[in-house]
Amino acid sequence: MRSMAGPAPIGGAYGDPTIWALMPGEAIERTTLHERYGGRVQGGIVPSRSSPNIMVFPDPHAAEAPGSVDGWRADGCFHYTGEGLRGDQLMKAGNASILSHAADGRALRLFRGTRGQIIYEGQFVLDADTPFYTTDAPEARGGAIRSVIVFRLRPLDTSPRPSTSRLDPLIAARVEDVPIEERWTEKAFVAPGQKADVAERREHDLVLAFRDHLLSKGREVVRVKIVPSGEAKPLFADLFDRSTNTLFEAKGTVERGSIRMAVGQLLDYRRFIEPTPNPAVLLPSLPRADLRDYLQSAGVELVWREGKRFKGPDGKV
Repeated sequence: MRSMAGPAPIGGAYGDPTIWALMPGEAIERTTLHERYGGRVQGGIVPSRSSPNIMVFPDPHAAEAPGSVDGWRADGCFHYTGEGLRGDQLMKAGNASILSHAADGRALRLFRGTRGQIIYEGQFVLDADTPFYTTDAPEARGGAIRSVIVFRLRPLDTSPRPSTSRLDPLIAARVEDVPIEERWTEKAFVAPGQKADVAERREHDLVLAFRDHLLSKGREVVRVKIVPSGEAKPLFADLFDRSTNTLFEAKGTVERGSIRMAVGQLLDYRRFIEPTPNPAVLLPSLPRADLRDYLQSAGVELVWREGKRFKGPDGKV
């Protein structure tokens, strides 16, 4: 890292703000940066009116958050979440300036840090094939889940980048087995501040009991973690019986909305597993007749708990 020594000149090289003088890895005070090249001293996306630059400042703590989007990825791009702290993000204001940066003749300049002394990472461009995608993420301070815009920023400097296996463990594998004992949920990766509710705890206990039941019968039982292409947060299928190629989604209640959600989750998960598994819903008790008909019409098997035993349509499981 190099530091800016001596008093910072006003403007870029030789006082001209249109000539970029910083080198990748160089440190500079953010206030000095904006004195030289324009733009406001706050915000994550800062277009300048006095120089042909858009300066981007990722949150340095974003990579540590569960389900984080910002950071280097295995595709060689830096994935950067657009601006907008509340509600679904829209392609306007700073987001729109990034999307049109090439057409507007502006360079994208990425920095490490948001205040005080920051580090210039280099010049970037939007990926030509997929400049951005959308995914789910929580609002600021653990709020509601909303849709966010994620830009794929490709560096013009081709120097080696940080190891993606260290910075991006969720994208290292598309589909993998994880311990059933872990109480990992999709909610924990997009809303880590929310506590598990009663139904969620019942669901976890139900899964563990059914796992023990299947293991006692000599079945090979695992849990599956899935990271779809272009997504930051993982999906977790509750239980996969490899012996019968059956994928289970458990719910801690027999309420209609929960059962409908389970069917949707199963249809989502089974796309990623080969050969395509048989879908099944695991419930704490036998649901009412109309919901049993719904599951049958959807082609989803039903398994429920009755005392210490588990039953299916044809009797014991």
